[in-house]
Amino acid sequence: MRHGKKFNKLSRTHAHRRQMLSNMAASLIMHKRINTTLAKAKALRVYIEPLLTKAKDDTTASRRVVFSYLVDKSAVTELFREIAPKIAKRQGGYTRILKTGYRLGDNAEMAMMELVDYNENMLSDGKGKAKTRRSRGKKADAASVAVRGADAKAAAEVPGEGEVSEDVVAEAAAVEVPAEAATVAGTPAEGEVSEDVVVEAAAVEVPAEAVVETPAEVVVETPAKSEVSGDVVVEAAAVETPAEAVAETPVEAVAEAVAETPAEAISDAEIVEETK
Repeated sequence: MRHGKKFNKLSRTHAHRRQMLSNMAASLIMHKRINTTLAKAKALRVYIEPLLTKAKDDTTASRRVVFSYLVDKSAVTELFREIAPKIAKRQGGYTRILKTGYRLGDNAEMAMMELVDYNENMLSDGKGKAKTRRSRGKKADAASVAVRGADAKAAAEVPGEGEVSEDVVAEAAAVEVPAEAATVAGTPAEGEVSEDVVVEAAAVEVPAEAVVETPAEVVVETPAKSEVSGDVVVEAAAVETPAEAVAETPVEAVAEAVAETPAEAISDAEIVEETK
């Protein structure tokens, strides 16, 4: 029984599996990139990464241990001379596995395995990115707080849309209203009569009988209540004829008296006046 054994045997015996992984590791060290199945790539990662960590310590003992796994002098020399200095600052994760699709025939899932530090394209993309800082200094914190305070103060001083500041309201109240605007405000609207005009019109109102008996030349047209103004009332008072005088000497009575007086009566009256 194989309880707890999670590694993939890859359908091979122990010796066959170990020799296959040794050859694949040497090929990866020499060529920096290989194409294989996804299952073999995952098994190779577990096999080669401890060897890459061991290569950071360039001693005779380390070289003998690595050679026992690779069994290839050229691969060991390449690992300790070229690869070890390049991965010296990396703390694990020396390889990368990229899936490439499925193989024709058995439809096996394929992958490409490479050394991380030898992919120039990805390394150039990573250099342009800014590194995130986990801790911030006291000076940077103070500067950021000062900037935030200034922004908040500026935002509080600027009135929002539809709002008017107190200074603007005070200036608007201090502005003097022109005389024309004041007179317009005091003038009653069209069709309305002020109380003062109504009182004056009632005080100088002409009786209906006097208006009827007054001759056409003397009659003054009285404006309607809605059209009465101060100037019209003053003119009506100045031109008005007393009601008694109009009633005592009507035009018709004067004309009848002249018509009834005979010529003889007129001549006798003149003679009497001359004799006196």
